[in-house]
Amino acid sequence: MTTSTTREPRERILSPAYAATTIAMFGLIAFVAFEAMAVATVMPTVARDLDGLNLYALAFAAPLASGVVGMVAAGMWSDRTGPVVPLLASMALFSAGLLVCGLAPSMEVLLVGRVLQGLGGGALTVGLYVLVGLCFPATLRPAVFASFAAAWVLPSLFGPGLAALVADAWSWRWVFLGTVALVVVALVLLAPALRGLEPHTDGVDTPSVRLWWAALGAVAVLVLELLGSADGLTALGAVVALVAVWVSLGRLLPPGSRVLRRGLPSVIATRGLLSATFFCAEAYIVYVLQDHWHLTPGRAGIALTCVGIVWASASQVQSRLGERVSHTRAMVVGTCIVLAGLVLLAASVLAHDAGHDPSAVLPAAAYVLAGAGMGFAYPRTGVAMLEVSTDRDRGFNSSALSVADSLGAALALSVAGAAFAAAERQDADPFATVFVLAALGGALGVLAASRTRAAAAPPA
Repeated sequence: MTTSTTREPRERILSPAYAATTIAMFGLIAFVAFEAMAVATVMPTVARDLDGLNLYALAFAAPLASGVVGMVAAGMWSDRTGPVVPLLASMALFSAGLLVCGLAPSMEVLLVGRVLQGLGGGALTVGLYVLVGLCFPATLRPAVFASFAAAWVLPSLFGPGLAALVADAWSWRWVFLGTVALVVVALVLLAPALRGLEPHTDGVDTPSVRLWWAALGAVAVLVLELLGSADGLTALGAVVALVAVWVSLGRLLPPGSRVLRRGLPSVIATRGLLSATFFCAEAYIVYVLQDHWHLTPGRAGIALTCVGIVWASASQVQSRLGERVSHTRAMVVGTCIVLAGLVLLAASVLAHDAGHDPSAVLPAAAYVLAGAGMGFAYPRTGVAMLEVSTDRDRGFNSSALSVADSLGAALALSVAGAAFAAAERQDADPFATVFVLAALGGALGVLAASRTRAAAAPPA
């Protein structure tokens, strides 16, 4: 008697049951990322054409502020009814913002469009996180979040060049208007997955006061950015704004996130600290390569491209490891690599100041190393968050993760800007100051990652 066994094929995110949903979510993330990269490329032209150079910085700050409100609103809405309606509303808001920007007759109208884009983009991210928790089994979630990382990377490779080409061949307006059609295509692919979701029967109502705290936190970050580099009495306004952000975070994140309580609070804190430290370094890496090592913008920008590739590669590695590496271990390893990169980056600047004249390859390689750590740790924060979430709090937790991400990066950039200006006034190297601060934040990130495993339950 002979027996034969057949092994069922392993499910993948591009298996027939998940392919359309995966492609649609990948596309939506990529379109949001492309829009961010493209706008950075064409905004100088936009501001000149619309006679709004005085509002240039606000065009970038406005979607950052409104995005936090969108994240919180989408989280509350998803916990109450499920993610379908919030996702559709976020896509409509994002598309409406694109249309307003593409048709804007003035810079003031364009700012209205940017606010709508921020609301829609922030809500869209939260809605997709909730959708991952509902549509994909736990074994596939690391791969889904790795695909999200790749969706952010691809636009960094071709987005700026494509945006410049479109602006030169037709008009900068088509950079906004052309993206609307892509969002519609993604909606068509996502529709089958959305039709299969049932409304929550045990949804919860989150107090609407969270929206007010989100608005306060967003405005406070902008005030901190505007006043952080001031001195004298004006600087007191920056201190008040910093306190307001800290208090707002206490209302927008799970209890204990600010003090690194074990379990989910430390997962949220790890995500915020990863974003804060890495994107603080990203904002100044090209600047320091031009200022200290006299590289051209094109050569200095190669570091950004390399980071995109390394980040995506590390994300794929951690997804393939799957359950062989626990979430906590993945986050600890990733944050340690980020810390090593930031320390090496700060050391290379300090060595340059000391006259040792290291090669420009050293700070660029240090930044790329930090990007590898981000690729390894960053996706696991989303997976770990969903693993401990239920229908009653999945929206809140997804919102908290996105808020920590956004406000963490924004707060770090504001503090870094203030530290940069203060160092210049003291005739110190402002770049070294910023990178040392980022390294200190990286050390705190390692501590937070080590506390992401939930505390053991007491014996019965």
